[in-house]
Amino acid sequence: MILNLIQIGLPIALILIMAGVGLGLTPEDFRRVFRQPRGFFIGALCQMALLPLIAIAIIEISGLHGEVAIGLFILSLCPGGTTSNLYSYLAKADTGLSVSLTAVIGFVTPFTIPLLTVWAINHYADGGTHFELPLVKTWLQLIVITVIPVIVGMAIRAKWPHFAKRMEPVISRFSVAVLAIVIAVIAFKLGGRLVDYVLIAGPAALALNLSTMLLGYLAGRWLLHSQKQARTISLEVGLQNGTLALLITTGILQSAEMSIAPSVYSLVMFITATLFTWAVLRKDRRNGAAAAAV
Repeated sequence: MILNLIQIGLPIALILIMAGVGLGLTPEDFRRVFRQPRGFFIGALCQMALLPLIAIAIIEISGLHGEVAIGLFILSLCPGGTTSNLYSYLAKADTGLSVSLTAVIGFVTPFTIPLLTVWAINHYADGGTHFELPLVKTWLQLIVITVIPVIVGMAIRAKWPHFAKRMEPVISRFSVAVLAIVIAVIAFKLGGRLVDYVLIAGPAALALNLSTMLLGYLAGRWLLHSQKQARTISLEVGLQNGTLALLITTGILQSAEMSIAPSVYSLVMFITATLFTWAVLRKDRRNGAAAAAV
């Protein structure tokens, strides 16, 4: 019964969360893509291609299979939302690039996620399990749950900007609370099997998070020669939309086991993003102190 409530309540909660994403967007965020095409292209490539490819490599190296492997791969397909924008701001990164990536990629992934999820199910599912993901129905679900609320949120911001600004932090806190509740319910559902699954999925989730953040940062430094944009891309690829991943694994595919990797990753990413932000700000303070001493 609890899982049924999650399957009903999670889409509603995600609609509110995605409306919150829209509250933080303006048409300027889309136009910025054409003014910073190189930064956007590198960031989008890291999110849309690098993440899934690294997830595949980690699955193969670690020997993950079945529902745990599918869950990790699905997580790699779900780019972060307002959380990555917030961390980019805190880390003094290129917040404009972060918001533009959130804006544009958020309209693309509802079409790519179902296709790649079907591939993952066919590729990683164990012989005794059977999952079906109807493509058209899933496309429509994701458009209703993720795309339309963003458009509504943008319309609200255009009409009532002060209200939108007040609601942004409220919805951001709400999204974290929803994620925590869903993870707790999944843990309860798994019961005694939880520890075994965490021990299996945990190292792979941590490896995915750390490797993508590192490679994202290096891509920004080497290809864009920008410290700010390197920080942004690192955070964009490191902070995934765990709530969206859990909507697919728990709400649509109805698999608690498949939800383990997204749940573990969602806990890990806040820790690593916070440590990353602390480290780059500490570096900034040291550089500032050194410059002042000269």
